[in-house]
Amino acid sequence: MKGKLILENGQVFEGKIFGELKDTVGEIVFNTGMTGYQELLTDPSYCGQIVVMTYPMIGNYGINLEDMESDVSRLKGFIIKEDAKLPNNFRCEMTLDGFLRQNNVVAFKGVDTRQLVKIIREQGAMKAIITPEDLTAKEIQEKFDNFSNKEAVKEVSTKEIYEIPGDGLRIGVMDFGVKRNILRNFSKRGCHLVVFPWDTKAEEILSYNLDGVFLSNGPGDPADLGNVIEEIKKLVGKLPITAICLGHQLLAWTLGGSTTKLKYGHRGGNHPVKDLDRNRIYITSQNHGYVVDKVPADMRVTHINLNDNSVEGMKSEKYNIMCVQYHPEAWPGPQDSEYLFDEFVELMKKGM
Repeated sequence: MKGKLILENGQVFEGKIFGELKDTVGEIVFNTGMTGYQELLTDPSYCGQIVVMTYPMIGNYGINLEDMESDVSRLKGFIIKEDAKLPNNFRCEMTLDGFLRQNNVVAFKGVDTRQLVKIIREQGAMKAIITPEDLTAKEIQEKFDNFSNKEAVKEVSTKEIYEIPGDGLRIGVMDFGVKRNILRNFSKRGCHLVVFPWDTKAEEILSYNLDGVFLSNGPGDPADLGNVIEEIKKLVGKLPITAICLGHQLLAWTLGGSTTKLKYGHRGGNHPVKDLDRNRIYITSQNHGYVVDKVPADMRVTHINLNDNSVEGMKSEKYNIMCVQYHPEAWPGPQDSEYLFDEFVELMKKGM
């Protein structure tokens, strides 16, 4: 079906809509990964966003149900240059188009994604609309004005407490949109996981006789989660705390720091990060639009992004806290930074 991509800056691109055939509006961002489109599509951190893939052909190895990072896709839209009509892989269970239809995700193809990425890099992430209709200027503005992603964490978090059995440490996971591979990595190390909804009170978390708390990744602006920050404050000093991505940003706010929005974010599996403690550089998987711009007095920087020198990791010996901005659980990869899960576990073994 013919359609249009309308950017908030007024630019319009013509192409074809596939997947779910309807209107959609969200924040347009780009991902530089050459593989991993299925993991991207099911990553809860992309809730509310329209993702542009820089790699030109998507769908060539199809979709399989084993590599899902969550039960459903939360994307507002998916933009590619070209889709592979005949996926070829022994693990393929369905086509990209079939998956998008099943998950009600609007997709757009036939557009020069290089040009789109250049616009986003120069002008920053912005709102965008994918539509099969000829919308009036008033209708377009109404769609932009009505879009909000403030409730994204509430949308993607678990609705009830559940446990993943293990014989090792008891870790409480605050689920702001946790990826399955994070849970797999803790389980692989024998941990018993208790997963809590995003708005669980600190008193209830502490009642589970835990060895530590993990704050997960998730979508949106950490500054919108003031109620969560207040609960994390009650956990600081009571238990060791580790965190990834949004959890890392929330820890900054909890201890007196702050975050800021990047112009176009870091998204993809090829971002170089330096571990200052190990004096080594790792290639990392990233997906975030916000970064810590004010490091709390009680924390020190442990990792930096070599592309823009932004903060990628922090640690506090005083409070037994360790967190990183990027994704060490990287699935499908790179898996260079999985050592951090061993460090998370060792930190929690020390106790308070």
